[in-house]
Amino acid sequence: MPELPEVETTVRGLKEAIVGRRVREVEVTWERTLANASPAELGAALAGVTIADVTRRGKHVVLHFADGAALAVHRRMTGNLLVRPPGAPTEPYTRLTLRFDDGSELRFVDIRKFGRASYHRDQAALAAFFAQVAGPEPLEDLTPQRLAALLARRRGRLKPLLLDQTFLAGIGNIYADEILWTAGLHPERRADSLAPAEIGRLADAIRDVLLAAIERRGTSLRDYRDSDGERGDNQRFLAVYGRAGAPCPRCGAPIEKRWLGQRGTHVCPRCQPIHAGPPPDHMGETRAGERCGPERL
Repeated sequence: MPELPEVETTVRGLKEAIVGRRVREVEVTWERTLANASPAELGAALAGVTIADVTRRGKHVVLHFADGAALAVHRRMTGNLLVRPPGAPTEPYTRLTLRFDDGSELRFVDIRKFGRASYHRDQAALAAFFAQVAGPEPLEDLTPQRLAALLARRRGRLKPLLLDQTFLAGIGNIYADEILWTAGLHPERRADSLAPAEIGRLADAIRDVLLAAIERRGTSLRDYRDSDGERGDNQRFLAVYGRAGAPCPRCGAPIEKRWLGQRGTHVCPRCQPIHAGPPPDHMGETRAGERCGPERL
């Protein structure tokens, strides 16, 4: 599933490509892609309206229109938003298409049909929607003090908490594993067991891992492509995710894959002790991304 870095990369590409374009018509070939409107309703609402901005909220790409309305697209497992020039052949599994007055198109291509788009008539409706489904943004002033406040009275384990979109918006399975390895924290540690120094390491890791992945245009392991249909590059720099049995980039111990809450979880048993305490002596020798896992082609 595209996570915050992949969504942010897509948003940046869409900003350059479609802001200022006017929607001529809408085509929906899989009605369940629309969460809260019929194809006819969406087509009537968007016809003739100009795209004013494209933003990200958590894992959602948000298209903002000049009339104040918005379309929030959650790509789920396999969804991609692709900008195509006039006359370009239609990709298989295209579920939703916005056709612009210059003949270009924005296509939502989704093999597994899990992605959803929701229409919101104004910014108040959009804000109410995100108040229910998305917590704070991890890259907006997530200081150790603010993270400590978010963790206060939380008793759950760290990784499921990071995956909870109402706790922090945008982090999924890949980056939760990478963040916890970078911070030297075990995925099964209880949130209320963290010392202030550990909270500080976690806050730094969240920022550093996400920003590095954005710089590399996201992680393409299977289906993710940016708005131009290109792969990201961050998969070459993953420290633990998808590297079970490979040596830890920091200490050389074999990476282990475990199951936590029905999610595959990758951990270095030496770098990420489950007990509370100071970090292992070798922590800090290698930063995330300085050595990379095997390149995925």
